[in-house]
This record gives sequence, C-alpha cells and structure tokens, in this order.
Amino acid sequence: MTLKNQKTWFAVDIVVEPAAAEAIEFAFNELGSLGTEIDSLRKDPGEPLCVTGFFDSAAADDSVRCAIEDSLRIHGVEAASVISIGSREVEDTDWLAEWKKHWKPQNVGRFTIAPPWSQLAESEQILITIEPNMAFGTGTHETTQLCLAAISELYDPEHSFLDVGTGTGILAIAAAKLGGRLIYACDVDLNSISIARENAAANGVAGKIVFAEGSIDRGTPRHDFVCANLTLDVIELLLPLLVEKTGETLLLSGILAEQETAAVEAIRNLVVRDPKIERAGEWIALTVQV
Repeated sequence: MTLKNQKTWFAVDIVVEPAAAEAIEFAFNELGSLGTEIDSLRKDPGEPLCVTGFFDSAAADDSVRCAIEDSLRIHGVEAASVISIGSREVEDTDWLAEWKKHWKPQNVGRFTIAPPWSQLAESEQILITIEPNMAFGTGTHETTQLCLAAISELYDPEHSFLDVGTGTGILAIAAAKLGGRLIYACDVDLNSISIARENAAANGVAGKIVFAEGSIDRGTPRHDFVCANLTLDVIELLLPLLVEKTGETLLLSGILAEQETAAVEAIRNLVVRDPKIERAGEWIALTVQV
C-alpha cells in the first residue's frame, strides 16, 4: 500500500453483529478507506465485532452513516445490527508491514493473485500482482474469486472482453494475462481507473486494456465476454444494456445468495437460457450464454 508520509491517520470503528461485518467493510471501501480490519480473533461465535476503516483524513459523519445505510440495504442486513460508531486518531504505523502479515497469495482457477512483495516458486499458475489498497478487487473477496474462476474456465482470448465496474482492474488484467487483446474496462470512479491503470502497468498488460471513466451506454460496442461484478441494484438497472452489449457470455457477480431468485428472474425476462450459478460463502455469480 502506498501512503503519504504523515504522522496521524484517522480510524472509524463500527461495532456490529457478525452478520453485518462484510457490509461495513463494503461501506468503508466505498468511502475510499486505505484498509480495513476486523477484531475477530479470540471472539466467540455470535459475539459483536469491531470493524475498523483507516483514512488519511477525517471522514464526515454524514458520509459514513449514508455509506453504512446503503451497504446494509444492499446486503440485506438490519440497521439494528450496528451497535456503535466511533472515530479516533491513529499514530503513524508501518502499514505495509501490517499488510504483509495478513495479505497472502490466493490461488483461483489458473491464476495466483499476490502482493508485490511475495516470493513465489515457479509454477504453471498465471501470476497477477495487485497492490492491496482496496478491500475489493484484491482477489480475497468471494465475488472477485467467483469471477476469476469463471474467466479462467470460460474466457477465450480470441474474444473481446468488457469489464463493467473494473475497480482495481483485476478482472481485465486476468483476461489480458490469458492472452486477450481486445479488452475494455470502465468504472464511474476516477480513482479506481487510476489504480486499475497502475495495476495493469505493474502486470505488463497496460497496452492491452483500454480503461475509461464512466459506465456503458448505447454507444458502447458489443463484446464477446462481458463481466459486471457490481451489486444487484446496480446490475438490475444496467441489465438490459449489459445483455445488449454481450455477444456470447455474460458474467454477473456482487450478488448475495439470498438475492438469487430476484437475479435469476431479472435475467429470464431478457435471456432465453437459464444462468449457471456458482456459490462462494454468502455470494453467487451467474453466467449466461446470450
């Protein structure tokens, strides 16, 4: 993680019921946190957890509360799951050393996702190096892993690839690492696009991916393989356009298992074939041949 040299950081501590911990991490990611941690060690099952997000400046209370409310709604978690919200200043810490303790390489399908400092033995796995500066898109989250597994199995490098909501760029990078050449990735967040470009360059595939700020629209060309790792509310809004822009395979994730029925019904309204469903933890990914 690359951070500015400063003496003080800011932390937001949110104590929640265990079912809400992932939603709070998601909220911190949306707020642009530098990292998160959960005090789950030595905790009994069902015992409240403290989820902490770290920032380089004090986060506005209203922004924090709005992000939490939105994330709880998206994840289907009751607002009463949040027990307390607090903030504090944190003295300077060697953040990179802390990340090195906890962030380990992940094998997903044909890929190994690893931080830059990892020392890996030679293997037939395809290495993707990602700086761990965002909670999502580093290869640790179930939705990212579901998408990587699907790309590993289904993507033909002769096909064009569209990554909607690219985040850190990991899925577009995976397609490029498989040999894809016609790859387009977009995100409405300018900071995400900047990070994605840096990650693509670090993996030697910057010239293979076109990154753009914004979302898809009527003018977006069709692509053979389209991936959207978003949230169900966003997917539902974009779904007609995603289907329209898909030439062959549409991969959707960021969907909770309890949202499966709604997601499948939305797809059936637009596509004849039923989607293939894969599961990891509380999340699912749907792949459909358009």
